[in-house]
Order: sequence, then C-alpha cells, then structure tokens
Amino acid sequence: MEVIIRPGDTLSYFSSLFRLPLNLIVDSNPNINPDKLNAADKIQLPGYVKVPYTIIEGDNLWKIADAKNLTVDTLLLLNQNKEEDQLKVGENIFVPEKMVTPFITSKSPCDYKSLVKLINNFKRVYPFIAVNTIGSSVLGNPIQEIKIGKGAKKIHMNASFHANEWITTIVLMSLVNKYLLSLTNGALMNGIQAIHLYNEVELSIVPMVNPDGVDLVLNGPRSNLRDHVMEINEGSDDFIHWKANINGIDLNNQFPANWDICKENKQKKAPAPRDFPGDAPLTEPEAIAMVDLAKNNSFDFVIAFHTQGEEFYWGYEGFEPSESENLAKEFERVSGYHAIRYVNSHAGYKDWFIQEFKRPGFTLELGKGINPLPLSQFPQILKCAEGIFIAALNY
Repeated sequence: MEVIIRPGDTLSYFSSLFRLPLNLIVDSNPNINPDKLNAADKIQLPGYVKVPYTIIEGDNLWKIADAKNLTVDTLLLLNQNKEEDQLKVGENIFVPEKMVTPFITSKSPCDYKSLVKLINNFKRVYPFIAVNTIGSSVLGNPIQEIKIGKGAKKIHMNASFHANEWITTIVLMSLVNKYLLSLTNGALMNGIQAIHLYNEVELSIVPMVNPDGVDLVLNGPRSNLRDHVMEINEGSDDFIHWKANINGIDLNNQFPANWDICKENKQKKAPAPRDFPGDAPLTEPEAIAMVDLAKNNSFDFVIAFHTQGEEFYWGYEGFEPSESENLAKEFERVSGYHAIRYVNSHAGYKDWFIQEFKRPGFTLELGKGINPLPLSQFPQILKCAEGIFIAALNY
C-alpha cells in the first residue's frame, strides 16, 4: 500500500501506527533512506491494501476509524487532501485494510499464467520480497525465483520439476503465502515468531521449474506444438501423465551426478513423456537455470518438492554431510513421512547438489497415489509439507 510521507513522519511511527515490524517496512523501500525521509516521498507499507469507502450520513473520520478498528491518523495519512469538515455523503475516501486471507486456494490447478499473477500479487502486497528471473524455459517462459528474508542462513526450495506434479507448485506457494501473512500479522508459525525466521533466513523459492510441461498437462498443447508433442506422446492427445519438459526430457534426470549411469538404466532412449534424460547432461535451459542458481548462491541446503510416496530421500553416494541425518530425522518427525537415505537413482537435482557442494539436499515425495494427485489430497499434503517447511526455516 502506497502512502505519501508528511512532515515529521518516520518509518518507526508507521511501524507503530500499522503494527508492522520496522524491518519489513525498511526492506519494502530499498531506495528510501529511513533516516532522511522527505515530505511528499512515496513509500510502500506491506501487508495492506487501500479500499474505497463511501461516506454515509453522520460519518466522520473518528466514527469510521472506530468502526474499522483503526486510528484516525491512518485515515488522515491515506486521505491527505480531505479535511474533516469536507466529507460529503456519497463520496469515497480510502481506508487501509490489512490482508488476513491468502491469495491462493486449492480449488483449481495453477498453470504458468496463474502463477505469474500470484507472484505479482505477492510483490504488490508484500514488497519486501524480491522476484528474480533465473532463466527461461524452452518456450521462453521466465523461470522466476522469490526471495524472502535477510538472514545469514540460505535455504532453497523448488517445485514442479515434473509437469504432472503441478500440485507441488500450489503446495509451495501456499506455504509462502502463509509465511507472508504471518510476517505482516505478527503471527506464530508452529509456535515460532515468523519475523524471527525472516531475520535468520534468506529463503529462495522457485515454484515452477517446468512451466512449459505444466501448461501442457493442464491446458493441452499450443496449436503450433501439437504435432511435435503428439509425436513424442506416441500419437496420443492425452497429456495428463506427461512428466518431461516440452522437449520430452525429464528435467530431474539432467544433472551431472552419474548421469551416464542414469542414461544406461533408463529404458527410454529418445524424447518421451517421461524418464528420458536427454543425450547429455544439462542440455535443457530449465536445468541450466537451476544449476546456475545454486552456483550463484551459497545455499545451506535445498528441498525439491515432488509427488508421490509420503517419503523423502536425503543421501547421495556418501557425499551428504552428517547434519543431513539430523535434518532428516526432524523432517520425519514433523511430517510423518518416511526418511530414506539411498535409492537407486542418479542425475537428480538433489543428487547433484549434494555431490557438488557436500551440503544437505532433500527430495520430498508428497502425498500418495498416481500422478497427477487429485486436489482432494491438498489439505493433508499441505499439513505434512508445512511441518517440513517450518522445520527447515527454524533449523
């Protein structure tokens, strides 16, 4: 919510007036010197939106403020061109409204267009977050990263490596939405002050690694791609179980962690809806973007959200550090999921991260059933994932 600074205003005063942590206001205004505010400058206040209110007979600012549990000065700040004796029946003023409900719901799947809209809403209402483009998909869709927090500990989470696992995007974005609401409403997350997590952790989120594949599963192919993807799909126009990117390459088999063994073990030797690792590691722009992201940041650990199995994998070829086991035990405790150290699998993002950096990496297999999992599972999946999300931030 944008407001105009008046003579004598300070960010500390706004923090008290709107019951917001001061550092969230500071981080929402990176181009403003908090010690040298200038009258008429515009600043952003996170967690609020301006809503119109129509004046009725008998209204005054004090009466409106009391009815909406606000202070009069919040109304004066938002309506600096209005005087008390100038209020006229039928005209509109602006009233600040604190966001207390999430943007995202589980009522429908989230394709790439819906994700972009959601990210834009997050950025508008919670301007202390950063949104970066880390690369592009085969079809040129920007792959976006959300960053939250200013702490020394750096954690990365991602979702929708696999197209038919699109529910992971909704789960991860729902967790982010709850975190943002907790920050601006002074709420606890599993008994922990959200602002404490914000101050301790820099959280990196890539909510949709494979936007082209997700859109194919949810919306079908673009007309100019129909012949191409139907050929990969053995002539079928049913793409519900498609797992790969738009080139028919499994993005989670694209990483240089014993890729040659992965290639040998896979039955698919050409582009396919699933399980083809490509003709070499890191041929696909989505995989390259994820490698560059890890190399350009010093993540303490990473978590990749997948489906299904109600289990997670945390080791790779003995490269995992000792702290991985402690994290795995905690994730197992809070989620009820089964922790598995080793599986006969190579060339995954988690595998490569552990091998490359000797730091913890996890692949979560949310829910249980046949992919794509139905939205009816969302509440239970979210509950289990939330325990891991908060345990990761608080570790």
